[in-house]
Amino acid sequence: MLGVILLNLLVDPLSSIAQNSLNDPNRIVGKWISEQKNLIVEIYRCKAEYKAKVVWFTDTDDLTMPMDLRTDSRNPNPALRSRKLLGMEVLRQLKFDQKSDSWDTGIIYDSMSGREWSSCISLTEGGRLRVKGYWKFKFICKSMDFLPYKTALANL
Repeated sequence: MLGVILLNLLVDPLSSIAQNSLNDPNRIVGKWISEQKNLIVEIYRCKAEYKAKVVWFTDTDDLTMPMDLRTDSRNPNPALRSRKLLGMEVLRQLKFDQKSDSWDTGIIYDSMSGREWSSCISLTEGGRLRVKGYWKFKFICKSMDFLPYKTALANL
Protein backbone atom coordinates (compact mmCIF):
# COMPACT_ATOMS: atom_id res chain seq x y z
CA MET A 1 0.00 0.00 0.00
CA LEU A 2 2.81 2.41 0.92
CA GLY A 3 4.45 1.55 -2.41
CA VAL A 4 1.29 2.55 -4.33
CA ILE A 5 1.05 5.85 -2.45
CA LEU A 6 4.71 6.61 -3.15
CA LEU A 7 4.27 5.69 -6.82
CA ASN A 8 1.26 8.03 -7.09
CA LEU A 9 3.21 10.82 -5.46
CA LEU A 10 5.97 10.37 -8.03
CA VAL A 11 3.78 9.86 -11.11
CA ASP A 12 1.24 12.65 -10.49
CA PRO A 13 3.83 15.45 -10.43
CA LEU A 14 5.49 14.02 -13.53
CA SER A 15 2.22 13.90 -15.45
CA SER A 16 1.38 17.46 -14.44
CA ILE A 17 4.84 18.58 -15.58
CA ALA A 18 4.27 16.88 -18.94
CA GLN A 19 0.81 18.44 -19.19
CA ASN A 20 2.16 21.88 -18.32
CA SER A 21 4.85 21.69 -21.01
CA LEU A 22 2.17 20.79 -23.54
CA ASN A 23 0.14 23.86 -22.57
CA ASP A 24 3.16 26.12 -22.22
CA PRO A 25 2.31 29.25 -24.20
CA ASN A 26 6.03 29.92 -24.80
CA ARG A 27 6.40 26.78 -26.96
CA ILE A 28 6.24 28.95 -30.06
CA VAL A 29 9.05 31.30 -28.95
CA GLY A 30 12.12 30.96 -31.14
CA LYS A 31 13.13 30.82 -34.80
CA TRP A 32 10.97 29.04 -37.38
CA ILE A 33 11.69 28.34 -41.05
CA SER A 34 8.96 28.01 -43.67
CA GLU A 35 8.37 24.62 -45.28
CA GLN A 36 9.59 26.12 -48.55
CA LYS A 37 12.78 27.15 -46.72
CA ASN A 38 12.47 30.70 -48.08
CA LEU A 39 11.63 32.58 -44.87
CA ILE A 40 12.80 32.56 -41.25
CA VAL A 41 10.83 34.37 -38.57
CA GLU A 42 11.55 34.80 -34.91
CA ILE A 43 8.63 34.66 -32.51
CA TYR A 44 9.07 36.39 -29.19
CA ARG A 45 6.97 37.33 -26.21
CA CYS A 46 6.34 40.93 -25.26
CA LYS A 47 4.34 41.15 -22.02
CA ALA A 48 1.12 39.16 -22.59
CA GLU A 49 1.33 39.02 -26.38
CA TYR A 50 3.43 37.25 -28.97
CA LYS A 51 5.05 38.92 -31.94
CA ALA A 52 7.18 37.83 -34.88
CA LYS A 53 9.78 39.51 -37.02
CA VAL A 54 11.53 38.56 -40.25
CA VAL A 55 15.13 37.45 -39.69
CA TRP A 56 15.92 36.04 -43.15
CA PHE A 57 14.31 35.47 -46.54
CA THR A 58 15.50 34.41 -49.97
CA ASP A 59 16.20 37.19 -52.40
CA THR A 60 16.47 35.08 -55.55
CA ASP A 61 13.61 36.92 -57.29
CA ASP A 62 15.87 39.97 -57.83
CA LEU A 63 19.58 39.34 -57.41
CA THR A 64 20.34 43.04 -57.94
CA MET A 65 18.51 43.91 -54.70
CA PRO A 66 20.04 42.20 -51.65
CA MET A 67 17.80 41.15 -48.77
CA ASP A 68 19.10 43.83 -46.39
CA LEU A 69 18.17 46.62 -48.82
CA ARG A 70 14.60 45.51 -49.54
CA THR A 71 11.84 47.76 -48.28
CA ASP A 72 8.11 47.53 -47.72
CA SER A 73 7.41 49.01 -51.17
CA ARG A 74 3.86 47.61 -51.47
CA ASN A 75 2.59 49.16 -48.25
CA PRO A 76 -0.50 51.31 -48.93
CA ASN A 77 0.86 53.90 -46.50
CA PRO A 78 3.56 55.89 -48.35
CA ALA A 79 5.22 56.80 -45.03
CA LEU A 80 5.92 53.08 -44.36
CA ARG A 81 7.27 52.12 -47.79
CA SER A 82 10.85 52.88 -46.82
CA ARG A 83 10.99 50.54 -43.81
CA LYS A 84 13.20 47.50 -44.30
CA LEU A 85 11.68 44.04 -44.63
CA LEU A 86 14.55 42.45 -42.73
CA GLY A 87 13.76 42.81 -39.04
CA MET A 88 10.23 44.03 -39.70
CA GLU A 89 7.51 42.97 -37.26
CA VAL A 90 5.03 40.90 -39.28
CA LEU A 91 2.90 39.45 -36.49
CA ARG A 92 1.53 41.07 -33.35
CA GLN A 93 -1.20 40.90 -30.70
CA LEU A 94 -1.22 37.09 -30.52
CA LYS A 95 -2.53 35.79 -27.22
CA PHE A 96 -2.50 32.23 -25.93
CA ASP A 97 -5.88 30.54 -25.46
CA GLN A 98 -5.44 27.70 -22.99
CA LYS A 99 -8.81 26.09 -23.84
CA SER A 100 -7.95 25.62 -27.51
CA ASP A 101 -4.18 25.30 -26.88
CA SER A 102 -3.58 27.84 -29.65
CA TRP A 103 -2.64 31.48 -30.12
CA ASP A 104 -5.37 33.80 -31.34
CA THR A 105 -6.46 37.41 -31.94
CA GLY A 106 -3.27 38.23 -33.83
CA ILE A 107 -2.66 40.54 -36.75
CA ILE A 108 -0.35 39.40 -39.54
CA TYR A 109 1.17 41.63 -42.20
CA ASP A 110 1.58 40.39 -45.76
CA SER A 111 4.39 42.37 -47.38
CA MET A 112 3.53 40.96 -50.80
CA SER A 113 0.15 42.72 -50.80
CA GLY A 114 0.76 45.39 -48.15
CA ARG A 115 -2.32 44.21 -46.23
CA GLU A 116 -2.96 43.09 -42.68
CA TRP A 117 -5.12 40.12 -41.78
CA SER A 118 -6.44 38.53 -38.61
CA SER A 119 -4.21 35.66 -37.55
CA CYS A 120 -4.02 32.59 -35.37
CA ILE A 121 -1.34 29.98 -34.73
CA SER A 122 -1.48 26.36 -33.71
CA LEU A 123 1.03 23.55 -33.42
CA THR A 124 0.37 20.41 -35.44
CA GLU A 125 0.84 16.92 -34.03
CA GLY A 126 4.10 16.76 -35.96
CA GLY A 127 5.42 19.87 -34.21
CA ARG A 128 4.95 22.26 -37.11
CA LEU A 129 3.83 25.81 -36.53
CA ARG A 130 0.68 26.52 -38.56
CA VAL A 131 0.09 30.22 -39.13
CA LYS A 132 -3.26 31.28 -40.56
CA GLY A 133 -4.19 34.63 -41.99
CA TYR A 134 -7.89 35.26 -42.47
CA TRP A 135 -10.51 37.91 -43.00
CA LYS A 136 -13.52 37.61 -40.69
CA PHE A 137 -13.79 33.79 -40.78
CA LYS A 138 -11.02 31.35 -39.83
CA PHE A 139 -12.23 28.69 -42.24
CA ILE A 140 -11.61 31.09 -45.13
CA CYS A 141 -7.89 31.48 -44.67
CA LYS A 142 -4.46 31.08 -46.11
CA SER A 143 -2.10 29.05 -43.98
CA MET A 144 1.62 28.54 -43.92
CA ASP A 145 3.55 25.88 -42.03
CA PHE A 146 6.91 26.40 -40.36
CA LEU A 147 9.45 23.99 -38.90
CA PRO A 148 11.55 24.68 -35.83
CA TYR A 149 14.71 26.26 -37.24
CA LYS A 150 17.08 23.93 -35.31
CA THR A 151 15.22 20.84 -36.53
CA ALA A 152 15.28 22.02 -40.13
CA LEU A 153 19.03 22.70 -39.94
CA ALA A 154 19.66 19.18 -38.67
CA ASN A 155 17.79 17.75 -41.68
CA LEU A 156 19.70 19.69 -44.35
